[in-house]
Amino acid sequence: MGMAVDGLISGLNTTQLIDSLMQAEAIPQTLLKNKVADSTTFITAMQSLNSKVAALATSAGALAQPAGVDLHTASTTSTAVTATAGTGAVDGTIDFTVDKLAQSQVIVTGPLTQWPDQPPTLTFVAADGTTTQVTAASASLADVAAAINQAGVGVNATQVSAGLDPSTGQPLYRLQLTSAKTGAAGAFTVYRGTPADVAAGTATNLLSDPGAAQVRQAQDAQLTLWAGTAAAQTVTSATNTFSDLLPGVSVSVTATSATPVTLTVARDDKSLTAAANSLVSGVNGILTFISQQQAVSTSTDAAGGTVVTGGPFTSDSTARDVNQQLLDAVIAPVNGISPSTYGISITKDGAVTFDSDAFGKAMAADPVTVKAALSTIAQRVADASTAASDSYTGSISLKIKGEQSTVKDLNDQITDWDTRLADRRSTLEKTYANLEVQLQQLQSQSSWLTGQLGSLPTPPAG
Repeated sequence: MGMAVDGLISGLNTTQLIDSLMQAEAIPQTLLKNKVADSTTFITAMQSLNSKVAALATSAGALAQPAGVDLHTASTTSTAVTATAGTGAVDGTIDFTVDKLAQSQVIVTGPLTQWPDQPPTLTFVAADGTTTQVTAASASLADVAAAINQAGVGVNATQVSAGLDPSTGQPLYRLQLTSAKTGAAGAFTVYRGTPADVAAGTATNLLSDPGAAQVRQAQDAQLTLWAGTAAAQTVTSATNTFSDLLPGVSVSVTATSATPVTLTVARDDKSLTAAANSLVSGVNGILTFISQQQAVSTSTDAAGGTVVTGGPFTSDSTARDVNQQLLDAVIAPVNGISPSTYGISITKDGAVTFDSDAFGKAMAADPVTVKAALSTIAQRVADASTAASDSYTGSISLKIKGEQSTVKDLNDQITDWDTRLADRRSTLEKTYANLEVQLQQLQSQSSWLTGQLGSLPTPPAG
């Protein structure tokens, strides 16, 4: 902005006059800024709607899957046995005893000041007969342990203090060797020597050294079904978890039990009811949000008149379409049966409600049909939500992108107006500055003429 001095000659407040003229000149730009503000508010509301609808698409899609409605609970009569029911679980009970827990193999060497062989060469023989040679950098027990841990033989080595050598006073240590995994498949044998020595029978089994011992034997966990009957059957696992002991049911054990443990699998109506209620709540939350953004408010202006202001979604077709598509997805009949039969209804105000009692009664009467209907409704909601919120093709996403493009164009026009208005102000300032110069020149000429006239001789009196 140029620097202007209020009229020294004219006496005009040119700064105020120019500001008033510029306010009139800037009206088109002000209108553009108002449009940007309205569009920004609309975009923000649409983005919030899109996030809600996208979240609904995810949750409804999960409910529509077989695992979404095929819900069961699994319980046992023992605190040492926990069970989890997943996809494919069926109602029923079964008894079993817990005979063994899975455990890793643990052996320890005798007390040593250093490894007895130089260089320290060991051969590990796995349960499947695979042999692996490990050679340490030195006879230091720390080096031997490090070599074992880095060899990837499925065995972890730990150096453990074992007191002092009574004859030399040197520190003694044992190496504890533990299979990295539990189960019989984790069993191993360690020999001092190479694989060739092992094959030739000349290698020394580490457990035959003085003071060496096997602390724990590798074993699988074991259950016995129908124990004590002619149908008794053992089931083993490398861990303390038995996956799919029954279809879709896994069992974890923490203690043995000679007394039979009863496992019970039952339909989880409570969780299914909560899932149905969550679906309806998700849809209803979006419908409520759209209604709030469509609401028209009134206020009073300075003159006492009533001002009516629409919400961001007032008259917006995209929001109306999303609203209707979600309603249709929830309340449309399923195989000719109204969802109200399953407790899902619409009120006169357009809200969706869920009656858990009605849903429970329907489940008690025909759980297969109810679960299939709920899955169908959830899939329709997921499809409608995805069609609206998809990042590339969703109606809401496309609307947001279009509005953002409009805002960009408007901001470009506003920037152009900044330049135009700056030029206009500069022109006005120059115009009024020139006016002052012209007035000063006229004033100077007037003063000169007055002086010339005053210097003329006065004519003699007649």
